Amino acid sequence: MLELNEVRARLTKAGAVTIAVKVIPRAAKTECIGFLEDGSLKIKLAAVPDKGKANEELRRFLAELFELDRSQVSIVAGETSQRKRVRLRLERGPGMA
Repeated sequence: MLELNEVRARLTKAGAVTIAVKVIPRAAKTECIGFLEDGSLKIKLAAVPDKGKANEELRRFLAELFELDRSQVSIVAGETSQRKRVRLRLERGPGMA
């Protein structure tokens, strides 16, 4: 099963990684619960799934969790589903390795 540090290591090595996420909206607070048996990251969101609010909260939270800018986190599948595929990528500018 994946761990957060393994996802961080893959992101650092490859520059980008796509992860499966299961979200639970309308929670008391936004937090990472851990990984499910299928390898999906389970996250509770303190946002409602209305007009993209939960998706924006997910992007904000994952950016914070993996120390990325929000623009480096994109939902590539499952915009309207609890199960999503999320792409995390490092932006390597001039002078960055």
